[in-house]
Order: sequence, then C-alpha cells, then structure tokens
Amino acid sequence: MNKIRILIADDHPIVREGYKKILSDTPDMIVADEAENGQEVLNYIRKKNYDLILLDISMPGRSGLEILKELKNERPRLPVLILSIYPEEQYAVRAFRAGASGYLTKASAPNELMSAIRKISQGGRYISSSLAEQLTYYLDADADKPLHETLSDREYQVMLMIASGKTVSEIAGELFLSVKTISTYRSHILEKTKMKNNAEITLYAVRNKLVG
Repeated sequence: MNKIRILIADDHPIVREGYKKILSDTPDMIVADEAENGQEVLNYIRKKNYDLILLDISMPGRSGLEILKELKNERPRLPVLILSIYPEEQYAVRAFRAGASGYLTKASAPNELMSAIRKISQGGRYISSSLAEQLTYYLDADADKPLHETLSDREYQVMLMIASGKTVSEIAGELFLSVKTISTYRSHILEKTKMKNNAEITLYAVRNKLVG
C-alpha cells in the first residue's frame, strides 16, 4: 500500500503531536516531516516530495495564507489542507482563492480530518455544505464585494484581531511585527472601509459574523 506522505505545518508542538498520533493509527497515511513556521514549509517542499500538506493558517511571521500563495507558485499541483482555529466564515474563502484544496477547523473530528486528507490527496476538494454556499456567493465575479473583501490578507487578519479587542501592541506581539507596521495596517483598514475607529471596525465585524 502506498501511504499518503504528509507534511504537518503548525507552530505548536502539542498540536503537531496530536495530528501525528491521529495519523499514525491510520494505515494509509504517514507523517513524513513537520514544520513550525512558513519558511520551514518552503524549505521542505524544495527538497522533498509530499502528497499533501496540513497547513496552519496562523503562524509566527508570515501568515499561512502568504505561505500558501508562495507554495502554490512553486508547487501548484501539491494539495494543501488548511487547518485553523478560525471558523470557516472568517478565512475559508480567502484560503480557497489562494489555492487551498480544503479547509477544516481544529475542532473537527479525527475521522473528518482523515476523510479530507484522502479526498484531497486524490485530487478532490474538501468543502463543507455551509462553506459551499459561501463560496458560491463570494467567488462569483459579478457579486458586489463586502467591504472586508477589499482588504489584503494581512489587513483582514489585523482587522479581525482589532475587532476581537486586541490592542495594536498585542497584535504586533502576536504577529512578530512592529507597532508601527500594525498601525499602518490599521490606517489602511480604516481608509479602505471608510470607518473612523476601532469601535466601528468591531461593530462591522460583528454584524457580518466575522467575530463572535
């Protein structure tokens, strides 16, 4: 039996161990390597071949979406399954636009993870029924874009963090970026969305169900 060779990319060792435990009990899958940041992912795919990558969307430095785009430029046929703590409505559409073959939240059951891996490794896509409805709307080129769709991936990430109540300093610390850089992103967000302050950002995010 040819096993599905998987590269796991997540910055939390305990999460990687959890995935390894689940997949080690599965006879048709093997964890070939693991990476703790985006640069390691790119280094691995330049040296080795994999059947699938499990990629965390939120890692230190460059985000998972940035890494996904570069990865797909270098290895366009390599399937990528995004795993995230964020619900589908926050990031899944952007992930598929960037080239992902599937999107799962980390709260998903192990059997759903294995089903997604098998389907994606055979050239398919893994999309939940609720996400399929969103994709039909968002990927329609003629659909009017909501304001947050005008933001870059990093601006969108910062917007969600602002909406969740984090300060500029806290966001800078979590993303390993300078306070000045985050302040610049915030300015771009306010300019593009025609909002005036953090309170308006938060209200917008709540109304559009981007945050709880």
